[in-house]
Parts: sequence; structure tokens; C-alpha cells
Amino acid sequence: MTSLAENAGRTALITGASRGLGLALARRLAREGWRLVIDARTADELEQARAELAQWSEVVAIVGDISGIEHRQALTRAVACWGRLDLLVNNASILGPSPQPFLLSYPLDVLEKVYLVNTFSPLALIQHLHSYLPSGACIINITSDAAREPYPGWGGYGSSKAALEQLTAILAAEQPQWRIYLVDPGDMNTRLHQEAFPGEDISDRPPPEVSVPGLLALIEGDYPSGRYLAREIRSR
Repeated sequence: MTSLAENAGRTALITGASRGLGLALARRLAREGWRLVIDARTADELEQARAELAQWSEVVAIVGDISGIEHRQALTRAVACWGRLDLLVNNASILGPSPQPFLLSYPLDVLEKVYLVNTFSPLALIQHLHSYLPSGACIINITSDAAREPYPGWGGYGSSKAALEQLTAILAAEQPQWRIYLVDPGDMNTRLHQEAFPGEDISDRPPPEVSVPGLLALIEGDYPSGRYLAREIRSR
């Protein structure tokens, strides 16, 4: 792992960082000296996260919905104040309806919103930020096994992540100067996962912290661009 001194001046933007995997990763990076730009849709949760992270590092927290162009512009302005972006983690996602409907009854206006948040917004944010990403910068798009497996009832979320996977793979082929990763963190005990299984006990799922070491191995390592399972990555 890179030292605190080496991390000084390195900047990361993590979307959806007020809880779950985004917050777990932000905690590790903040402790290791990274400057952070974070966002979330809920002001109270985001402020709580910012206050915690600020005890270790510089943090800018911006409330908003990643699907809004004004919000993406605000994130870009925050990055511009530091002049560069070493790490972008597109973690923000929405599930869609809970319980999840089959595709024949899936409301198309809601499906459009799922695609807007889960598929289009990560690419839109990269488009906004590309001039601040130096050669060797790391981009991580969070995906799911639902992008690969045809689980009944997961047609909206799963297909939006499948589209994100293809966009990410093509972007990596087009932009070899960056390290561009798709990361499946695995099942986790998070709010989104609970929404997918309303009324069920998901306490047997591991906390998101167990997926963070794999993300750090990608961030600090020399892995080629591609798709990875977070819990199978080892530092090298």
C-alpha cells in the first residue's frame, strides 16, 4: 500500500458515498491521505459521512442526484479546484421498484430512470471529468452478477448493469491511457441489497468492508483494465 506521504495530493471522487460500499472505501482512502469528493442524495447521511471522513483528510461533500447535469457539473467544479483526479469510483446505483417486477409489467418510466442512474450517468460523469484524469488514472465502475445472470425479477437493474459493462469495456479499449475496471463486489449487507429482498433477513450477507481490499488492490496495483470480482483480487 502506498504511504501517507505518497498519497498526499491524490484526489478521489466516489459517488454514492454516504453509506455502504462507497462509504467503506472512502474511509480507507481518507485514512491513507487521499483528498475526497463524495456525493449522495440524502443530505443528513452525506453530512454525517463528511464529518467522519474529515477527521482524516480533506473532504468535499455535494448533495445531489448523479443523473442531474447540474449535479455532475458541481462535482466537476469541486475536482477542478484541486486540478486533477486520480481515482473515479462510479458507485451510485438505484435498484428500481421493490419488490422488483417482471419485465412484462415493469414501468418503462421507472426503467428509464434506472438506466439513467446506473448506465448513462457514469459515462456522463467521465465525459465531464476526462480532462482532469491524468495518464494512469483509475476508473472503477461498480457492477453486479445480475449483469451476467438472468435472474427473474432483476431485468431492470441487471440489464442496466449489463449495458454499463459493455460501455466500460469499450471505453477501456478506446482509452488505454487509463486503468478502467468493472468490479463486482459480491453480495453485501447494504440498503440496496435489502431493497432487493424486502421483508427478508439478509444479515448473513457480509458487510461491504470485506470488498474494500480488492478495490484497493486495483487502485494501487498494476492490473490491466477489465472485469474483476472484488473478493478474488490480491495485491501485487
